[in-house]
Amino acid sequence: MWKRSVKVPINFYRKVISPLKKPSCRYYPTCSQYALDAIDEYGAARGMWMAAKRIARCHPFHPGGFDPVPPNPKNSKV
Repeated sequence: MWKRSVKVPINFYRKVISPLKKPSCRYYPTCSQYALDAIDEYGAARGMWMAAKRIARCHPFHPGGFDPVPPNPKNSKV
């Protein structure tokens, strides 16, 4: 329930606002995709915190690059 409601504004941004802007994300996956992935992997609260930290790192002085959501050790099958 919480995951879905937290994802609504992110999906709105991705479908409505993002296409109107020029591509400027310095990371792969994009910050919005990272947020969705983090929410799926860690839940709404921690996923949003991880996304906020990622967005804070997005500035001209950071090189960006490949930065996926780390796997949640709680979901490990080992």
